[in-house]
Amino acid sequence: MVFIVKKFQFFSNYFKISIFVKRKIIVAMVCAVAVVGAIFIISCVGGDDVMTKKKGVYTINTTTLSQEVKGYNGPTPLLITVEKDKVVKIEALENSETPKFFERMKKGGMLERWNGMTVDEALAAKVDVVSGATYSSNAVKENVHLGLNYYKAHK
Repeated sequence: MVFIVKKFQFFSNYFKISIFVKRKIIVAMVCAVAVVGAIFIISCVGGDDVMTKKKGVYTINTTTLSQEVKGYNGPTPLLITVEKDKVVKIEALENSETPKFFERMKKGGMLERWNGMTVDEALAAKVDVVSGATYSSNAVKENVHLGLNYYKAHK
């Protein structure tokens, strides 16, 4: 930064730029360097909108993973909680499924079928769909697989 300011001073003296303009240009250069630095720091830290980890508990949000996985009316994203490599809980996120059928699937225990299984057991499990909510059930199964495979690849 000092190098840039010194070069600017030489340039401004050579072209006879007023002190007021010099200050504005220097402030603009300092702001630009600060913005570039902030962008660099943010890109180094990175953020994962799919998986977070707090105190050894991983939470996988399948919203971005499963945009192509459709139930009857559209995507059926899930929030999968994993602790010590075991599935703790699976929750349905906002979706556009028909509430009556999605509720039938939830009441049929579809979201609890993987609870307590290790991630590998859950991926290998042959989970039956809930009768009367087949499309939603199949979408949930596929979301669970996507989320748990993401967990295994990124933990």
